[in-house]
Amino acid sequence: MKPTRFETSIALIDKKNSEDINTYQVSGIDYPKELLYSQRMSRKLLQFNPNASRALQIAARAQHICRWKIARDEYPMDRVGYLKWRETLKKMHAELTAEILNQVGYDTEFIDRVSLLINKKLIKKNEESQALEDTICLVFLDYYFEEFAAKHEDEKIIDILKKTWVKMSDKGHEAALKIKFSDKSLALIKQAIG
Repeated sequence: MKPTRFETSIALIDKKNSEDINTYQVSGIDYPKELLYSQRMSRKLLQFNPNASRALQIAARAQHICRWKIARDEYPMDRVGYLKWRETLKKMHAELTAEILNQVGYDTEFIDRVSLLINKKLIKKNEESQALEDTICLVFLDYYFEEFAAKHEDEKIIDILKKTWVKMSDKGHEAALKIKFSDKSLALIKQAIG
């Protein structure tokens, strides 16, 4: 049976992300970093929002497509540089995804919808944009937070947690508090949201 446009889109996003030269190890196996991240995004999205639209599922999968191609150190290592880097990345992620969706035959309206989501437009105003933002935060908290927290001072971690919490919806907060954290991480989270 011929794969659907949706299945082909996901496969093409995965193909691009499988080219990531950076790896992330899980249970002794090295995975291309962005391929693993994108698969975690899809899994978490469907746990969080089982009825997610095809557009939202594609946006989640492609949220970091080819992220390694624009290095953080190409921009000044300050807040302004960081924000500029993030904006440039979002634009690239949206453009690469639009090319794939165009190639498999999606119409302009659908492609524009996915691009809006990847560019993180209308968070707090658009239900799908908010669901994507919640998923991004949940993936960070579930898969990357403990390791990240171990490398930084508590004060910095609490500040990041506060910023993360503000971006999330009430439903996102509920899901976050169901994640199994270490005692130390849970104490930091309680400090941040208390």
